Amino acid sequence: MLVIYLTLIVKELVMKTTKELDFLESYIPELANSAIKKAYLDALSAGNSVVEVIQNKIYEIFPDGSKKYIKDTEPEIKTDKKVFTI
Repeated sequence: MLVIYLTLIVKELVMKTTKELDFLESYIPELANSAIKKAYLDALSAGNSVVEVIQNKIYEIFPDGSKKYIKDTEPEIKTDKKVFTI
């Protein structure tokens, strides 16, 4: 009886941990986006230029806000989101 009880407790803890992990993982895209924006602004603030794609064109952006055209790019290719469960 004790083994069954302990097994149920462990399963409940694993489910809770999985739900918590899923919750935390849902914030990864938001955190990554914020980190990219911060790095972009940090680079400009430090006096460096950054490279950015605007409407399928690559530009070098300078700290004073000016931009220099570099070249055209291929249009973005959208892919379907696939989820795999292990």
